[in-house]
Amino acid sequence: MDLIGCNQNYHAGGRPLRHQHHAGAVPVMYGQRRDAVSISDGRWQRPGKADGYTAPVNGSRSTSIFLAAIALYAVLSAFYAVSPGLNGLPASGQPLPAPLPVIALASFAGVMLIYGGLGYLGMLLSRRIGFADVWDPRVSNLSRFGRPALGGALLGVLFIVIDRLLSPLSAFGPLPHPPFPGSLIASLSASIGEETIFRLFFISFWVWLIRKLTRQRGQKVIVWIVAVYSGLVFAASHLPSLMVLTGTANLAALPPPVLAEVFVLNGALSLAAAFVFWRYGILAAMGLHFWTDVVWHVVYGLAQGG
Repeated sequence: MDLIGCNQNYHAGGRPLRHQHHAGAVPVMYGQRRDAVSISDGRWQRPGKADGYTAPVNGSRSTSIFLAAIALYAVLSAFYAVSPGLNGLPASGQPLPAPLPVIALASFAGVMLIYGGLGYLGMLLSRRIGFADVWDPRVSNLSRFGRPALGGALLGVLFIVIDRLLSPLSAFGPLPHPPFPGSLIASLSASIGEETIFRLFFISFWVWLIRKLTRQRGQKVIVWIVAVYSGLVFAASHLPSLMVLTGTANLAALPPPVLAEVFVLNGALSLAAAFVFWRYGILAAMGLHFWTDVVWHVVYGLAQGG
């Protein structure tokens, strides 16, 4: 059944959800476009539930695809953990705390537990607040894969332009990149892992919590406030690795142009990823992030001799 423009909504089990009107509320009408999820001030509600939006989802398929993505990320993380030199970080010279197979297994299990658990919670919450699901029937493959790929490539080009403009302002020069092929592995793993934490979990959780505490019907402003907050946290999370790559002892030793570039680049990626996550689902956000990193870390890194 075509769900576009219908007055009926479904949860993962396929049963219709009861539509309840609230004073001043406008029923959610899922747009005129197949490739965009509309958010309004109306609310579809499960019987007995009083908070948030719900969206038509293909629950089992979305969950399977999400778990497959996390499993891929866990494999990449395990491989990364036992492959010195791929990430470009200087060797510590310290003996390994355990045999390589044990380290790989621990890395795999940790990713599945932490990223899988938080991501699964984020996926459930994203359905409650009306975001596009992992594999949403209202989103076309062009919007799920094609447009994020093009947008990510253009964003990567923008990163290169900004880096070329700002790098002469500090003694560090251009921002460092992992050596190839580690840059390609890092691009794929970061697109899955970082989008799972900073978009799927972080944004879904905070939007859901703020809506629940404030009982606000409209959520566009909330989404963008949380998206900006997510971008700041996301940018700050890159500072420790930047300090290691540049050999600086503390944040005060990083020149202001370098700090500005880190926050501008990662902030721009965060806002773009938040938007496509909201409209087209987490796979679109992962695709945008991946193609941005391919142009920025892989292509530009190779052009710099990485």
